[in-house]
Amino acid sequence: MHLLDRYLPIYQFSEVHACDVAAGPAAIIDRVVAYRPETDRVVRFAIGLRELPTRLLGGQSAARPAFGLHDFTLLDRSDDAIVCGLIGRFWRPDFDPERVADSTAFHDSDAPHAAKLALAFVVRPGPGGRTRLITETRVFCASRAARLAFTPYWLLIRPVSGPIRRRVLAAIKRDSERPSSPGRVIAAHSS
Repeated sequence: MHLLDRYLPIYQFSEVHACDVAAGPAAIIDRVVAYRPETDRVVRFAIGLRELPTRLLGGQSAARPAFGLHDFTLLDRSDDAIVCGLIGRFWRPDFDPERVADSTAFHDSDAPHAAKLALAFVVRPGPGGRTRLITETRVFCASRAARLAFTPYWLLIRPVSGPIRRRVLAAIKRDSERPSSPGRVIAAHSS
């Protein structure tokens, strides 16, 4: 995962999932960029559940879109990978996200009070002429305090985040293998 290593080579938390897709690398990466998690009712429910405490406490307007890939900053894109980043205190009800202008700002941020999260989708040659689509999430906590705060959150969300990532991969696979699919609206962009 060379491109991901450029942005988060050191990390304490990681989750990897993959699937084989009967489509070319470029088509798959295009579908990754076009994917919108809010179109999946299960993902939408999980995100809504995660945001419920903030909404109930009045910390987030109901008019604000649910958390999604649009909240990430596009860090890099190549022919075989896309990497997005986010910095925040994910263990807090409101995520306490930090504005990340671009890949340089993400790379240069030391964020001792927060966690840096990099999300990558990578395509590689797979078995039987298929393409292997891999997603990896890495999280780096620059301080012991941030790591201690993030660890319980990670343990709590891990049982839900894995199935969500597998659903995302399945949706991208379906869209990639359907040549006439018009795709979905772009979700990952530079802030």
